[in-house]
Amino acid sequence: MHIETIYLVGTTPGTQHQLCIHHFGTPGRGPKATIQAALHADEVPAILVAHALCERLLVLEAAGELIGEVQVLPMANPLGLAQEVNGQHQGRFDLRDGINFNRGYADLTDTVAAAVQGRLGPNAAANVQAIRAALRDAAAALPASNAAQDLKRRLLQTAIDSDIVLDLHCDGEAVLHLYAMTAQQSLATELGTLLGARAILLAEESGDSPFDEACSRPWLLLQRRFAGHPIPPACFSTTVELRGEADASHELAGLDADAIVEFLRRRGIVAGVPAALPAACCEATPLSCSEPITSPAGRVVVFRVQAGQLVQAGDVIADLVCPETGVVESLRATSAGVVYARIATRWAAAGKHLAKIAGKTHPRSGKLLSP
Repeated sequence: MHIETIYLVGTTPGTQHQLCIHHFGTPGRGPKATIQAALHADEVPAILVAHALCERLLVLEAAGELIGEVQVLPMANPLGLAQEVNGQHQGRFDLRDGINFNRGYADLTDTVAAAVQGRLGPNAAANVQAIRAALRDAAAALPASNAAQDLKRRLLQTAIDSDIVLDLHCDGEAVLHLYAMTAQQSLATELGTLLGARAILLAEESGDSPFDEACSRPWLLLQRRFAGHPIPPACFSTTVELRGEADASHELAGLDADAIVEFLRRRGIVAGVPAALPAACCEATPLSCSEPITSPAGRVVVFRVQAGQLVQAGDVIADLVCPETGVVESLRATSAGVVYARIATRWAAAGKHLAKIAGKTHPRSGKLLSP
């Protein structure tokens, strides 16, 4: 194992942030996985899982059991880690402009399509090689005029030629759940089953170009653009929400790290015979049918359901208490499903998403992710 340090563009004179990448295995030998933690900075469960995973990868590497290459970024957002306002950590948005650190990643499809035009043929493996080279070149050419832009391009440069990309996060209060592309449902279900996920949310495009889709979506678009040539979906990328902010323990992190190692084994990155899959805890559902329960006004929030609870249409999800009038308003589900996440605070401003239900009916359109 060796640690690579990348210095980001300085925000102000005298200020420098660095990105650390832990490399395991031999570059270019076998499939490649990139696993990054805490893109929203203070997602402690993700950082702990990355720590536990590095411990296991060190052992596997020493035993000669790493067939492929694994990159781990134990803290993917040093900028967000440094952001505190009046003693409260603010890691989700860049305080400079308010942009979410997991939105606005470059779509490299057009650049890559122009680079490989006329170079693709009937050999799928050769096409993958050509596209990966073009993806690396396109990512290397991305501009950056500030630290946040530099962070996003560096993360994309690190992961863009990987076979597997796992973006580890956590929610406020939640059960373990995944986001992935619809076309990659089988792999998302396999990983989700190993992790014990209670929701697997699928979309062809979720909106606002999050990191995971910037890695995997170009392959789908290139398949369509060059339909006469075999182009497999050579990058499986997913966002893994590792329960809630307070679900940070060595025991949970160890279980999650073991599940990820088993997933890497099943993908030919770790040696050994894969174990049989356990029973799935859920079936995949469309992200478009995920129902956000939203506060219409500034209110005290009293939840009536727990994260992980199955609800039916019409069930009360939360009561909202007006501090001025004392009026209590109940918010109800419009669809059946599992409550896979809810906020960790008990005060909500108008428009705040309070909880999310993985349903199968009442599809939405447009931007499907939380701000």
